[in-house]
Amino acid sequence: MIARPLAVALVTALTTIAVPQAATAQQATALASHKSPFNCGKTFYANNWTPGHNPSGSIDWQSYGSDAINGENVRATAAGTAYFYDKGSTSYGKWVEIRHSDGTKTRYAHLATMVRAAGSSMSVSQGTVIGTVGSTGNSTAPHLHYEQYTAGGALDTSPTVEGVTVSLGQKKAITSSNSCGGSSNPYTPEQVCGSGYSVIDSQALTGGRVYLLYNSGNRYNCVVTLKTSNVGTASAMSAFLEPQGSTRTTDSGNFAYYAGPVRRSAPATCVKWGGSIGSSSYTSPFEHCG
Repeated sequence: MIARPLAVALVTALTTIAVPQAATAQQATALASHKSPFNCGKTFYANNWTPGHNPSGSIDWQSYGSDAINGENVRATAAGTAYFYDKGSTSYGKWVEIRHSDGTKTRYAHLATMVRAAGSSMSVSQGTVIGTVGSTGNSTAPHLHYEQYTAGGALDTSPTVEGVTVSLGQKKAITSSNSCGGSSNPYTPEQVCGSGYSVIDSQALTGGRVYLLYNSGNRYNCVVTLKTSNVGTASAMSAFLEPQGSTRTTDSGNFAYYAGPVRRSAPATCVKWGGSIGSSSYTSPFEHCG
């Protein structure tokens, strides 16, 4: 929830949330590697306000200076498996829980959008985009409600991100180093195309790669172009798919991570596929006719 005077008590339908307890030193250490849930270089307030915040010890991320939080990408603070939920106009609204390999978990609530439908799950790396900031559920203004849980299942009332601990009653401006630099793209072609798709072909581009995937269950093809350099910086990209005898479908624009997915039904039909990153492009012949 958000800081007063905008706060409204969170009427949560999530009756399984653990009663807040103090984290042990070992559990706190496990949480210390979490990064800010925002784009590289963005600074937002982490507000662990009290009394009245429900649950006590959770963080409300809010605008700071010229960095307005509404609509910002929300990123995984650490790697794990993300589970997507939607409580509608109540409680957390659209929200995501990420369960991490060390037994800890994080929650991200009041999202405007999610990258997967409610009821879905996906593997995420640290920095993978899981949604955008909004004000769904029982909320009165855009912000990100964020929780960290220890390996023992207790809410950590002094969560740590970017090496900064925000204890009860504290409000700190924290700058994100999440997904800064490097060539690591937090997405895979399978994640972008969705469940049931497998890579059947790919072609290298300068600064990335274009992939053709196939879903044997519904007999759809999918094309996605992924960056391997300048990751996180928007630049011209495209992905296209053309079943033989049909029109071409193209996704193009300035994207930070990938172009696509472009999905088309093509049972027993040859397809032409390809994509581009900047001036580097690839167009296949009609092929993969199974």
